[in-house]
Amino acid sequence: MMGIFARKTANAKSPSELVRTLRDILIRLAQLDPPPPNYQPSARSTTLEHVPVLNTSPAATELRREASKTLTAIRAVLYGESDQEPSTQALAELANEAYSNDIFYLLLLHMGSLEFEARKDVAQIFSHLLRRQIGERLPTVETLRTKPEVIRAAMNGYRQPEIALNTGMILREMIRHEPLAKMLLYSDQFYDFIGYIERTTFGIACDAMLNFKDTLTKHKEIVAEYLDAHYDEFFGHYQTLIDSDNYVTQRQSIKLLGDLLLDKKNYKIMIRYVSSEDNLKTMMNLLRHRSKNIQFEAFHVFKVFAANPSKPPKIANILKRNKDGLIVFLRNFRNDTQDPQFIDEKQYLLQSIQAL
Repeated sequence: MMGIFARKTANAKSPSELVRTLRDILIRLAQLDPPPPNYQPSARSTTLEHVPVLNTSPAATELRREASKTLTAIRAVLYGESDQEPSTQALAELANEAYSNDIFYLLLLHMGSLEFEARKDVAQIFSHLLRRQIGERLPTVETLRTKPEVIRAAMNGYRQPEIALNTGMILREMIRHEPLAKMLLYSDQFYDFIGYIERTTFGIACDAMLNFKDTLTKHKEIVAEYLDAHYDEFFGHYQTLIDSDNYVTQRQSIKLLGDLLLDKKNYKIMIRYVSSEDNLKTMMNLLRHRSKNIQFEAFHVFKVFAANPSKPPKIANILKRNKDGLIVFLRNFRNDTQDPQFIDEKQYLLQSIQAL
């Protein structure tokens, strides 16, 4: 009976009341539960940590239940219910109350205190509100671009295995929007992706790699500007991924590198990258990797060096010194492949190297 009564009470509340109720519950939970690890805005550690055991007192348990019910009611306002379409007016009221109560930050900061299903509701609420549009405006995006602590809290979620995939999904939704992706790209947390990819569990590392890739490929113009201005810093960090002992990380990183270099928006970055002797030596070594798949990804980066019609003398000299070995390698490389584009590219590289 009490459960039914509580559900009716939550559903009877106005959208504004639901948001304020949720805010109060989160603040009260924060007083009962241990703080999330490294929650301070200045924290830079990417060490994987488990949240301390949550408070299991009757008061904390009841607050968690109330949070779940309130989140379910908020989701119903946004998405409607089986017999009722969502109300535009109610949605606007809820969104505006969420903006003024800093609910996005509080939800991310205290995600670990919520029940398992409630965390899924949080991700759906973020997704819906981030896509909310009024004419050409995206009011949630406009709000969050003034609150860098929100995207910081989403990144910090990778430190907590219990919530990492939930916050990773929310981060992915934020990265879809250029102003928020730019905020992350230029933040001091951007290179924390490297640590999350290298030093966490497989599932979390894959999620972090996906968001890292999206940050670098979804909004090409801002990425080209960033890479041009931060070339040495970026590729200094990126080399860690190319040198990774983890097969999946190494393969995905080389593939992403090839995609970045071959994008027309990144022409200046590509020219700079293929003018480096160290970069060429790295790719030539990867052509000899024991994994054929890594050889294949390295080939797509190496071809940019070899096919460059304006090779710097130092690059041309390295290729000349290794001419015979490269010709033998290319003649025997992936001869079972039927892909006509690959066959054409390999033939073109052979001719380019033979002509040196």
